[in-house]
Amino acid sequence: MAPGHAQKTSNSVDPKKLLVDMFDTAVAAALPARIVPPHLPKPPKGRTIVIGAGKASAAMAKAVEDHWQGPIEGLVVTRYGHAVPCAKIEIVEASHPVPDAAGEQAARRILEKVQGLTADDLVIALISGGGSALMALPADGLTLADKQAINKALLASGASIDEMNCVRKHLSAIKGGRLAAAAYPARVVSLLISDVPGDDPSVIASGPTVPDRTTFDDALAIVRKYRIAEPQAAIAHLEKAVGESVKPDDARLQNNTLELIATPQLSLEAAAAVARAAGIQPVILGDAIEGESREVARVMAGIARQVRKYGQPVQAPCVLLSGGETTVTVRGKGRGGRCAEFLLALAIALDGLPGVHALAADTDGIDGSEDNAGAVALDDILARAATLGVNPKLFLADNDGYSFFQKLGSLVVTGPTLTNVNDFRAILIV
Repeated sequence: MAPGHAQKTSNSVDPKKLLVDMFDTAVAAALPARIVPPHLPKPPKGRTIVIGAGKASAAMAKAVEDHWQGPIEGLVVTRYGHAVPCAKIEIVEASHPVPDAAGEQAARRILEKVQGLTADDLVIALISGGGSALMALPADGLTLADKQAINKALLASGASIDEMNCVRKHLSAIKGGRLAAAAYPARVVSLLISDVPGDDPSVIASGPTVPDRTTFDDALAIVRKYRIAEPQAAIAHLEKAVGESVKPDDARLQNNTLELIATPQLSLEAAAAVARAAGIQPVILGDAIEGESREVARVMAGIARQVRKYGQPVQAPCVLLSGGETTVTVRGKGRGGRCAEFLLALAIALDGLPGVHALAADTDGIDGSEDNAGAVALDDILARAATLGVNPKLFLADNDGYSFFQKLGSLVVTGPTLTNVNDFRAILIV
């Protein structure tokens, strides 16, 4: 899957193969066909409506269909290229990370499908990462163009996923628990695949079926923090503070339940098992690591150097595993997502340190908006770049990690994986 020069370590482990095997296993641990069926509720007396949004929602819908006993209907929206054919549940594709008209129309239809239900009816909500942009229904007085503009500004600002989704909730007619409230008095069972640091259900896809503790004041503080002043209609909506999101004590949500059926931690643990089987000691540094990609890379490089020089906090051979969602404050004009930026900065910081190899990739198969999941960097990556006349620092300055690794033949390309448990990073030290 991941190109690059094969290289054997002293203990006969192929670093590239092991890194890719760990990533593949982390993804497999979160595949809907495996994780959805054990969490399905019992059929209700009345109707069963399936709704959902996210990069994994279509695959989740297929898993529901394949294992459901009785009548079922519904609609889910997923990213372009992530659809899975279903017989009874309609699948709609829309744009991510910036919403489009298809996502707006899908959100409106999903909201309509849960209205007029009874206490005998059941709504199964299939929620995964990406759902916030895919199910974009502007609040009254706002337009899709307003939502698109604020999304673009947030994506380029360096804001965390928690911050972005707080703002999105307060510009939405469907997020922040509003979708579940619209389904009342039907019971809503939410099955969630977490792609957010900390696995807060209210942050995943901006929590359309989960109560929200954040406020308009919180959202306004975030846009001011990142000096976002446009579009004016969105800022004015936050300042007006009318139509707060659904709070935890709202009676319309009291009979609803939610289950986290896949998380970054579970995928890291699956990858750790692969390392142990290969005789490599895994160290999980965290499943919720945030911060600027290049700054996190410098810290990770420092830990790798400590291992190589002092055998601390663990002796080599080992692998440092981590998850979470770093951010990139875009200053250049290059092509590159969080993972490519992290890995390029890591390679520069390591400066060819022998025996240190790394992979960084997004478990959804798409690093940002490019066609790669991420990249792999063996310890000879900078030497090979020099041979080709490729200057890594120039590419990093232009936020162009994608092009750097493309020139080196080191991109990891999987296509859409149909799941999403955030970024996966592995630093192998042998």
